[in-house]
Amino acid sequence: MAADGWYIYYGRDGEIIARHVTRVCIHESVTVIPAHAFYKNLDIEEVECHDRVKTVEEHAFCGCFSLRRVIMPGVKVVDRRAFYYCKALTDVECGKLEIIRHRAFMRCESLTIINLPSAKIVENSVFCDCTALTTISFGKELESIEDEAFGGCTSLQRITIPLKDGMLTHDIIFIGCDNLKHVDLVEGEQLHDTIASLQLEEWRNDMNEEIDSINQILPTTPAGSGWDDDEGEKARVIRGWIRSVLRKVIHYKAEHQRLLDEEVATTLQLVLPRDIVMNNVRPFLELPSYTFELDEE
Repeated sequence: MAADGWYIYYGRDGEIIARHVTRVCIHESVTVIPAHAFYKNLDIEEVECHDRVKTVEEHAFCGCFSLRRVIMPGVKVVDRRAFYYCKALTDVECGKLEIIRHRAFMRCESLTIINLPSAKIVENSVFCDCTALTTISFGKELESIEDEAFGGCTSLQRITIPLKDGMLTHDIIFIGCDNLKHVDLVEGEQLHDTIASLQLEEWRNDMNEEIDSINQILPTTPAGSGWDDDEGEKARVIRGWIRSVLRKVIHYKAEHQRLLDEEVATTLQLVLPRDIVMNNVRPFLELPSYTFELDEE
């Protein structure tokens, strides 16, 4: 036991944590918190890891009913059911977390907000039945969210995701999320700059309307109940919206470039002799974009 009241965990085989211990600090020699390390420990309230801890194995904190705060700045993988039914958990810091396995945070009933800027893979039922969860934010690295990842998150209102097709792998990701009303994009500021640069106001208005449309449609989109194959439609609607936005971004950027090329050609025709424009400049402008791409070695 450290002088400040923290228990130092060394990860030794058969290491037993005394029942009165409420705060645990993971020793610097530990890089993996082993399976069942704190399984159903009803006393611990806080856990702090150093940034060299990379993995929390299965059931490591499963059923730790008093656990409120977990700091794990270097952890990249949280294995299945690692924090299952940690019903008092409210504060999770995991800025480098990339892979979250099956039911890792399921039934964390006090968790309200979580930020996962580095998450890539969110397996099935990861946050299922986190009934207090209102807001979750992902970063640009997100690759996939699997079925029922947020099933039964009845308080979930807002989610931030990247503008990326193929991320939402199943129609029942948000089953039972009746209050899910807002989708924000990770690329919001960048996308806004892209739209603002489009030449025609008509294009800018169309893009902004398309981006805003999800937050008009989602509140009335059924979330499903799971009964009689009622899967809900929120995941399908979000998936379709992402594809629509991407199509319009690609279309308008191409149209924007076409207008710019036409303007350049027109300007050159005014300042250069016609024979130079026709024989040298225009063929260059009309070359397809891939002509200028380098072949990968």
